[in-house]
Amino acid sequence: MKAYLMYRDRDFDLQGSRPPHEAALTQDLELNLLFEAMAAGDPFLLAVARKAVLTGLVEPEAIRYRQRVLADCLARAAVVREMYAVAVEALQRERGIWGVLQPRDPEGVLYRSVEALQRFMDLLKRLRRIADAHGAQFQSEGFTRLFTMFAKELDDEYLGIVEEHLRRLAFRDGVLMSAELDRGNKGTQYVLHARDTKHGWAERLTSWVSAPLSGYVYQIADRDEAGFRALGELRGRGIALVARALAQSTDHILDFFGMLRLELGFYAGCLNLRDRLARKSEPICFPVPVAAGKAMLSAQGLYDPCLSVSVEQRAVGNDLSADGKLLVMMTGPNQGGKSTLLRSIGLAQLMMQCGMFVPAQSFRADVRDGVFTHFKREEDAGMKSGKLDEELSRMSSIVDNLSPNSIVLLNESFASTNEREGSEIARQLVRALVERGIKVFYVTHLFDLAQGFHRAKMGSALFLRAERLADGRRTFRLVEGEPLPTSHAEDLYRRIFGTAPVRRRRQT
Repeated sequence: MKAYLMYRDRDFDLQGSRPPHEAALTQDLELNLLFEAMAAGDPFLLAVARKAVLTGLVEPEAIRYRQRVLADCLARAAVVREMYAVAVEALQRERGIWGVLQPRDPEGVLYRSVEALQRFMDLLKRLRRIADAHGAQFQSEGFTRLFTMFAKELDDEYLGIVEEHLRRLAFRDGVLMSAELDRGNKGTQYVLHARDTKHGWAERLTSWVSAPLSGYVYQIADRDEAGFRALGELRGRGIALVARALAQSTDHILDFFGMLRLELGFYAGCLNLRDRLARKSEPICFPVPVAAGKAMLSAQGLYDPCLSVSVEQRAVGNDLSADGKLLVMMTGPNQGGKSTLLRSIGLAQLMMQCGMFVPAQSFRADVRDGVFTHFKREEDAGMKSGKLDEELSRMSSIVDNLSPNSIVLLNESFASTNEREGSEIARQLVRALVERGIKVFYVTHLFDLAQGFHRAKMGSALFLRAERLADGRRTFRLVEGEPLPTSHAEDLYRRIFGTAPVRRRRQT
């Protein structure tokens, strides 16, 4: 049995590799806040969320497959949470079985397998009842196939046969087996036989008493420990094949419950995040993924979900129209929402490509092979080189892992040196990236850099500026506008100190 809720034709792998730039991406986009909101305190859901978000899909149809499954989950959250609880309970029940001290001992293997299957039976029946009661309400290919499998493979006849086999495998009436003698009178061809179950126990008992014994009979004395040990070995040989086959069946069912928990865990995390955002009436939508080949990005009401889950008020959304744009430069006053929008774009791209909803009223973008970030770092006393060296080193590592279909988010990059040098370094880097078809989103206060690209009148460039009202207040929205030579730092000074800074005339 397979779940196939994450991929159409394969299982989700929690242990697979993650991107080499995971640490920087997590730090710059504050992804831990997103993962924690999805996990809701569950370490397992935290690991699932981290793996799913950081290893997204690159085929639009694969993204839409997950979106349709997620749409079913959002519409019928209670049913999905019940199924997830069944999978979790199955794994807990299996862990509660007394461990086998000798894994190769057929008796121990058989005992553990029978005990595990008996504990699984009512959970399999619960899944079947869920499928019968709610299966018709689900529309996605993933859930439709899963519920159809439950109906076919967990029907009443099958469940009845399994229960009957488990009853027999308890061997309450002893073990009936046959064997042949090989060379040296060694036993071979051990075969386990089914006992007669057509007659009642009283009838069978009287038939055994009245019937004369035929063949050879060996009776072990009550205190013959070696004899009982030898008899136990014979019994083990007789049930070895059955124990091995039953252990494989148990592992198969256990693997199914484990995979069901894993794949439903991703959608349970999405439900947790949806609930957190819904409590603040924050909008979400299913994005439209576009095949790679042309730069596409348009959004309405795009906001940062990590900011939203960490503050009391609602986050401010932004509208974007950047179809056909490979370079988006964001300038304007300090604390105007530029970095927040930059993170919002990166988060929306990651969430779209792992099949999630995105924090916006609408969102459309082309799929990309990877999202890379290069954000300003605070001064580190332990650094062995200067900040510019550190910035260049990080950028070199990013370039080594880029593909022509990547996204790079730059936040105040190369501001650690003077404006002329920083602008020249950034200018050459951005030109090289854009020429390769790589999307670049750049938040900068380097006026020389931004003005230079603006004067070049590049058809593939968009310039946004943080909005500032006449009284200096920020709306935290970005609008299309050319770069200005000031970041309006006086607004911050006035807000903090309550007065404008004193301007001193230089003496010549």
